[in-house]
Amino acid sequence: MYFPAEGARWSAVGLRWVWRRSRRVAVAAVVVVAAVKVHQYWQRQQRRKRWAEAGKDVVVLHMFSRGAACPNLSPFVLKLETYLRMTEIKYEVDYEEPQGSKGKSPWITLNGEDLADSQFIMDHLGTKFAKDLSAHLSGEEKAVAHAFRNTLESNFLFAYAYWRYVEDKGRALVSGMQVPIMLRFAFRAFLGNIKKMLWMQGMGRHTRTEVQHIGRQDLAALSAYLGEKDYLMGEKPTEVDCTVFGILCQVMYCSHGSPYLRMLESDFPNLRAYVLRVRDKFWPDWNACLDPPQPVP
Repeated sequence: MYFPAEGARWSAVGLRWVWRRSRRVAVAAVVVVAAVKVHQYWQRQQRRKRWAEAGKDVVVLHMFSRGAACPNLSPFVLKLETYLRMTEIKYEVDYEEPQGSKGKSPWITLNGEDLADSQFIMDHLGTKFAKDLSAHLSGEEKAVAHAFRNTLESNFLFAYAYWRYVEDKGRALVSGMQVPIMLRFAFRAFLGNIKKMLWMQGMGRHTRTEVQHIGRQDLAALSAYLGEKDYLMGEKPTEVDCTVFGILCQVMYCSHGSPYLRMLESDFPNLRAYVLRVRDKFWPDWNACLDPPQPVP
């Protein structure tokens, strides 16, 4: 006959035996985890000291490493860095901690304060340094610029992401930057997450042909509005040009074989000329900003 009290006693004995056998391992594991946490905290404090050495009112731009054909394979990093160049705000680049509090890149540190999201950062810097590149635009023109920024960031970019991560399976992305071997093994899981994100957003529910049609419409609208102007809103660059340039650079330099690159080359040559024009104006050191750096032609 089984007695519950007796079973409980033997269970307690067994647990004590297991604890005696494993407590050293458990204690060691706790010590190791604590040591890692302390080391990570120390490293971050050291990084913050280096960031502070940039000086007052100098932006520390945290971002992913440079690309082989484009200074960055993130359109938002390129958008923000182009803005810093347009406004001539002093900045330094940091690759050690590319993702900020929102788990995104880029982010900045300015005078000890952390700021995330490229558009929020641009809005903050524009106010702080009195750098409103759109001050000369009318209310209607500002509305148009806002609409184009949202069209590209909230629609076209998802069509492009469908090509980059679903059709091309990230091959152009991996070949375009230095990706550690260990991260390449985790890349398949990353692609799976991107597919889920595209499905939830809606772009991933369309066929390849339908997605390309959506992307073409966005580029056609952008091309038609740009026309023969130097910049999207006229003869002067404005904040929206940072978005347009950052995204079109991904198409021109980081998507070999994509349908959108073919569109720029055959159907929308003014967009290709626009990219070259902005690059020559604000990125005279473009080749030096590649990884590895390339000689000036």
